[in-house]
Amino acid sequence: MSRVLGQRARTVLRGRGRSDASPLPGGLELDDPGFDFSVLSEFRTRLIEGSAERRVFTQVLDACREAGLLGRGGPVRTDSTHVLAAVRTLNRLELIGETVRAALNALAVVAPDWLASWMPKEWPDRY
Repeated sequence: MSRVLGQRARTVLRGRGRSDASPLPGGLELDDPGFDFSVLSEFRTRLIEGSAERRVFTQVLDACREAGLLGRGGPVRTDSTHVLAAVRTLNRLELIGETVRAALNALAVVAPDWLASWMPKEWPDRY
C-alpha cells in the first residue's frame, strides 16, 4: 500500500519544475477530479496500525513549541475572564474609532476647507 501511495504522489508531483507544467499545485489541470477521500482514510489507517499517531502528534507539538506557539506548560486558564476583558477593550477602541469617524464626517459637511487644511493625509483612508 505504501508503494502505491508513493507512486500516486510521484505522479501528481511529476509536473513540478517544468516550464510547460500546469500553474496549479502539483501540476494538476483545471479539470482534475480532485482529492480522493480514500487517500486520507488509508493514511489514517496506516498511522494507527503502525502506532505512529503519537509520534506525529509529538512532532507537531515540538514544531509549535519551537515556533513559540506553545509554552512549557503550567497553569491553564479554564475561565473566560481574559477573553471578556479583551473583547471589552476592543469594543471601547472600536467605539473611539467610530466616534472619531463620525466627528470627521460631520466636520467634512460643516467645514470641509478647515478640515482639509488641518487633517493629516492618511486619515481619510484610516477613518
